Amino acid sequence: MKTFVQDLARQIEGEVRFSELDRALYSTDASFYRIPPIGVVIPRSQADVVATVQATRAAKLPVLARGGGTSVSGQAVGQAVVLDFSKYMHRVIEVNPEEGTAWVEPGVVQDVFKQHLRPYGLQFGPETATASRATLGGMAANNSAGARSILYGKTVDHILECRAVLADGSVCHFGPLNETELAAKAQGSSLEAQLYRQIPRLIAQHREDILNGFPRLLRRVSGYNLDALLADYPDPSPLPDPDRRFNLAKLLVGSEGTLAVLSALKVRLIPLPKATAVGVVHFGELNAAIDAVAIILELAPAAVELVDDQILAPAMRSRAFQDRVGFIEGDPRAVLLVEFHGENEHEVAERLEALRDRLVRAHLGYATVSVRDQTAQADVWNLRKAGLGMLMSTRAERKPLAFVEDPAVPVERLGEFVREFQRIVAAHGTHAGYYGHASVGCLHIRPALNLKDPGDIERLNAMLHEVSDLTRALGGSMSGEHGDGLARSWLNEKMFGPRLYGAFQTVKRTFDFENRMNPGKVVDGPPPDAHLRYGPGYRTQELATTFDFSREFGFARAAEMCNGNGNCRKQDVGTMCPSYQATLDEKHSTRGRANALRSVLAGQAGSESFTGRGLYEVMDLCLSCKACQTECPSSVNMAKLKAEFLSHYHREHGTPWRDRVVGHIALVNRLGAATAPLSNWLIKSPLGVLGKRLLGFAPERTLPAFAPQTFSRWFSTRSSKPLGTGRRGPVVLFHDTYMEYNTPEIGRAAVKLLEQLGYEVILPTRRCCGRPMISKGLLAEAQATARYNVEQLLPYARAGIPILGCEPSCILTLRDEYLDLVSGGDAKDVAAHSLTIDEFLFDLHRRGELNLEFAKSALPALLHGHCHQKAMVGTRPTLELLKLAFDAHEIPSGCCGMAGAFGYEQEHYDLSLAIGSQRLFPAIEQSTPETVLVADGVSCRQQIAHATGRQAKHLVEALSVTLPPYTKGGQGGSTALDTGS
Repeated sequence: MKTFVQDLARQIEGEVRFSELDRALYSTDASFYRIPPIGVVIPRSQADVVATVQATRAAKLPVLARGGGTSVSGQAVGQAVVLDFSKYMHRVIEVNPEEGTAWVEPGVVQDVFKQHLRPYGLQFGPETATASRATLGGMAANNSAGARSILYGKTVDHILECRAVLADGSVCHFGPLNETELAAKAQGSSLEAQLYRQIPRLIAQHREDILNGFPRLLRRVSGYNLDALLADYPDPSPLPDPDRRFNLAKLLVGSEGTLAVLSALKVRLIPLPKATAVGVVHFGELNAAIDAVAIILELAPAAVELVDDQILAPAMRSRAFQDRVGFIEGDPRAVLLVEFHGENEHEVAERLEALRDRLVRAHLGYATVSVRDQTAQADVWNLRKAGLGMLMSTRAERKPLAFVEDPAVPVERLGEFVREFQRIVAAHGTHAGYYGHASVGCLHIRPALNLKDPGDIERLNAMLHEVSDLTRALGGSMSGEHGDGLARSWLNEKMFGPRLYGAFQTVKRTFDFENRMNPGKVVDGPPPDAHLRYGPGYRTQELATTFDFSREFGFARAAEMCNGNGNCRKQDVGTMCPSYQATLDEKHSTRGRANALRSVLAGQAGSESFTGRGLYEVMDLCLSCKACQTECPSSVNMAKLKAEFLSHYHREHGTPWRDRVVGHIALVNRLGAATAPLSNWLIKSPLGVLGKRLLGFAPERTLPAFAPQTFSRWFSTRSSKPLGTGRRGPVVLFHDTYMEYNTPEIGRAAVKLLEQLGYEVILPTRRCCGRPMISKGLLAEAQATARYNVEQLLPYARAGIPILGCEPSCILTLRDEYLDLVSGGDAKDVAAHSLTIDEFLFDLHRRGELNLEFAKSALPALLHGHCHQKAMVGTRPTLELLKLAFDAHEIPSGCCGMAGAFGYEQEHYDLSLAIGSQRLFPAIEQSTPETVLVADGVSCRQQIAHATGRQAKHLVEALSVTLPPYTKGGQGGSTALDTGS
């Protein structure tokens, strides 16, 4: 194998990865299966694909083409050489708006393609719930559909032509052919010519089988698309091909990479709707929602999606959604999301009104909420798209699994199907989540099972047999869009009968006579309980941890919360995962890290140990942004996992000096401030530059300057306070390390705001919050710090005094990590009273008690949210407060890339800038010079200044300059002891 790898690496421009850990990263997808691949190739071009297919053929190795790895049926895992198209082969090659077509490479992500097409007023019709990370190549291989298939059909309806690499390494261009062209293509001895001779012959032989054996459904993706090659097959698509010319591209769609490797796709484009609106129909019980579908379909909607309370309940609790579910009224057991398209807003409003009237007359649903605002509609659809993750967010051993989650039945028999399915679920002593595409009779029903339990594996097999019997009896298909994969390929003979299944096998042999192209999918599939990610024999290494992982039921279970849905691989939106967005590398996604951790702990990564260098390199580019706590529907806490990992790693290998310096930055800054301005001269001098190099900091970075007067010294020596100070009681200002030693102006602005509001400001005795220690894995020291601070702050918390912080990462450490470092109720009391100053001021504003007169400025303001702020609080408080004084807007910027010391470190410098360059820097550079830039995070402000030359302010600085001067009162000062910084 070593020679094969070396030879292949010399032949291609892309990457060749065959290490045990790299194989572990690609051993799973979004299913519950696990098969380590032989190795991974990341091609840069079609030539790389050809070279890989030819090399693997010579070595008699299988090949598996992979996009985003979001398949829930196991199509993207196998003992093969994996071709990952997502990192490099993601170009939009050409858009032809006049023709309404485009050529794309298979690795382009749906949402990225969508944004590319928006200026043309066009779109690619199918849109799956995984649109933020699923690729068009994966959609084609799977024949995906999505919510609006009643209007746009499936992917097969939109693939016009393709380029494909066949099993022998030859490249073919497949497209529609007339009889003359077909006859010409059939000449010769090439594999392509054989295909054009044998496949038409096979279709003719099985004409009656195809007419009678394929279910007459829009949503059928099981098996091979022989029906698409039969000219007189009654096409159920809403977008039928008018001439039905013979086109082998249609056969490759839905073939799950078992026939050829797609290298380019020509796709149909359709106009964007001119107006849209959504009606959210509420039901007291699930079956009532199912019964309403037929009536709703009479109104010709673009989508009718079901969401049950198994998704709604966790969404209402989720940080990501709890402020975005205003369209939910009461406590529904289920809702139907009904979308209408129209020529204008008036038309869609009328159609919503017709929906409401029709349901009232039929006595169906207890409320219908109209959603016409585009942002609110996006919230509705984001909730629907998060369905899988919400279901999987449970920490229980039994999780809602995908194995009978994709049947499609005639929509008129949907009620019968659901009621019988409910009986099957109940008979097996479990429960299920119900969601999906009610408009086309395709629901994603996920029974909860624990595959570590042999009894539940028996239930899995029994339910598969019972549900497939039910689906077949109702004229349905076991897969309406998720495909066959490892979960259902074994059922195809039962569902289609022996003759059609024999035809499928012939198709496979004709294309792939050596059975090398993603074997074991569609035909000749293994039993559904083979290759389980977690089976009865699954065991993991037990770790003694500093953090308390009891909420997650242990460190390993915390990593296992990742179900592989790949939301961390989304691009150009949100924050998670910044290192993936900049590198497009599976290794540097949250999923990749979770996979690596799980594999090592379970002994599934060869000789790689938990404290090995390979795992360190996987974890290294995690910025600990905490976005995965919120944006991952399963709330994988990678920041916590990384800190615990580093603690073990340093215990084994020793803690580098740089990490010690960063972890104890409070001591460094205290010394720097005590010796300023000499210290400021020193860090800019050649000696300071040498020191940066020796410690491993990027020489391009400018270290923060030290203030000549600390914040606490200013606070204790100031001469006066405004009149009325203290009339509303005390607040504690947790003055963070940077406020104290580097940016005291932020503390002064905070005090000004709070005292003008009538509060007495107290500075507590405290130490640095410990956030730098946590980020570097110095958990024992962080724990000691947390205990000290909890002890100092507890009297204030018990007195009901708010504990406020200006630096999000510092004050939120009290709310988050302290709960896992300090046991008992004291830490909980402190956490419950700890707030960002933004939250505190916004709460006053919301209650009408923010009695400050801001001078409204005509200046525009742009807000960049700190990652921890976005993950744990949200930016709404900051933005709404800014709007009181400025024409303020938020930059949809994701992570700035600095992440504390991360961006200062030499090996991370380029990546740090690449992350910020994606959205943040361009937005700032496009703003006018007078635009006020606001960023609460100190590292965010440092990154903005370094990369753009612009100075950002903290919220309190921006607001305080719009206030009138103090009306001076009595003596200044208050508690200003700071013995532990």
